Amino acid sequence: MTTIDIAEMPVSEKLKLMEALWDSLCVRQDGGFESPAWHEQALKAAEGDLAAGTAGFVDWVDAKEQLRGHGQA
Repeated sequence: MTTIDIAEMPVSEKLKLMEALWDSLCVRQDGGFESPAWHEQALKAAEGDLAAGTAGFVDWVDAKEQLRGHGQA
């Protein structure tokens, strides 16, 4: 493995690197990572809200604004 200066890379190369990293993570067969318990609980809660018809959905543009702190929560 080589060390690279990511800050100096053009955006197109950074995107290629990100895709290669995701591809590498997706083919791992040994597990290598276990999701935390809170993640399973959050998914089950979301499934329950969806099944109960109480789930709320937000447009992706609005969600990004909320996450950035620019929108109303």
